[in-house]
Amino acid sequence: MCYGQCARCIGWSLLLFSILSIVANILLYFPNGETKYASENHLSRFVWLFSGIGGGGLLIFLPALVFMGLEDEDCCGCCGHEKCGKRCAMLSSILAAVIGLAGSGYCVIVAALGLAEGPLCLDSSGQWNYTFASTNGEYLLNRSTWSQCTEPKHVVEWNVTLFSILLAFGGIEFILCVVQVINGIIGGICGFCNSRQQRYDC
Repeated sequence: MCYGQCARCIGWSLLLFSILSIVANILLYFPNGETKYASENHLSRFVWLFSGIGGGGLLIFLPALVFMGLEDEDCCGCCGHEKCGKRCAMLSSILAAVIGLAGSGYCVIVAALGLAEGPLCLDSSGQWNYTFASTNGEYLLNRSTWSQCTEPKHVVEWNVTLFSILLAFGGIEFILCVVQVINGIIGGICGFCNSRQQRYDC
């Protein structure tokens, strides 16, 4: 197996999901495309934790770029032994994967909490509050209650959709980083495959 090619594939996938996470997080600031709710601080507290921008986005860029560069890594190795250098590069990628695990894990946790609590909205009594906070997430299964939020319009659908996307993307990023940890260990111990040398054996 070419462990460098596998890492490169994981890197490109992480880059794609990190960009999509940033876009999803940014959209949370503009329910129905309106900016006034952000300026008036009428958004869920979990929107302000930047789970998609920071956790699932920027923190994923580092491991993504590291993984993408592994296949073309031209390290001369230990005392001129290329084999050793490439194995060290694969093992060092595990550190980048740990950063990715932290970022994606943060994204998953915040998104899950945001879904469970529900949006900050104007209810029928004219008060801004977390209407569904006491339901422990049960409102997600009862769409008939979503009309309790009168403003922003369709804010429940907006939050549920985008937080669900962040939860899914964060989960995929987490799995990809776990795969790279395994790939890095196997590639570091057993070998590295590239165009110039087909395989290093254990």
